[in-house]
Amino acid sequence: MTIREARIQGAGRLKDGGIETPSLDASLLLAFILKTTRDKLILRDAETLNEDAARDFTHLLDRRLVGVCTAYILGRKEFHGLDFTVTPDVLVPRPDTETLVDAALAALPLPLTEDVPQPVLDLCTGSGAVAIALKHERPSLEVYASDISPKALAIARENARRLLGNAEAIHFLVGDLFNAAPYPLFSSITANPPYVASGEITGLTREVRGEPLEALDGGTDGLDLIRRIIADAPAHLLPGGSLLMEADPRQMAAITLILEKKEYRDIRIYQDLSGRDRVIESRVPGCAQLG
Repeated sequence: MTIREARIQGAGRLKDGGIETPSLDASLLLAFILKTTRDKLILRDAETLNEDAARDFTHLLDRRLVGVCTAYILGRKEFHGLDFTVTPDVLVPRPDTETLVDAALAALPLPLTEDVPQPVLDLCTGSGAVAIALKHERPSLEVYASDISPKALAIARENARRLLGNAEAIHFLVGDLFNAAPYPLFSSITANPPYVASGEITGLTREVRGEPLEALDGGTDGLDLIRRIIADAPAHLLPGGSLLMEADPRQMAAITLILEKKEYRDIRIYQDLSGRDRVIESRVPGCAQLG
């Protein structure tokens, strides 16, 4: 069997099993087995796939068909141009969340220099994707990242070590939201908190249901942690500092109302790559925008 034949047959199995992206997943899994990239895999189409590789490929297809997401099988996921380690202890970073990184970078006060520390805090950091992407883009930032899960933070530290060259490049904090934050005031606070309504969990795909429940379940209406963040953020933001949160597009109107009732100002919504409302930015009461 050639690599091309194996790839086509594998995609067929995944398609028959109801996988939404069968060709992509089959290519990624086969490339993983052959220790190459998806792009380079096509160049090897005419090569013969040996028995050991064929057996391993079948095993990975079997795992995918029972609902294990491709990122967990591969142990990695690309996010904002960086290759993150992921395990079932962390939420898989998604392209939509890159909107949070880009919005946070745009919201940073100027000028941004090495001589002026700019402390930022990333809540519910999980794999560290947002915090590490921010530090990678703006090395002068003093980045803090908190999560309630010690297992998640272990993965985040490993990602910082690999991607930033130093596990201590970011201050990782174990704790519940702001309870872990030792720094009194931040220029910016980002958060990708759990925001799926509890009653919708069972309706998620098998792959998503395999991710950490505590990183998904946002309470009855999905806004439990978002309300807490909005209530507590003003005590942790510098004048002109911004709060940026990812949420479900359907929740943006409700979040805007909560922010307005708490007298936040300069509320702005950013769209993701699909044009859906994905990130909401606001500034603390009584603060003028910096820059």
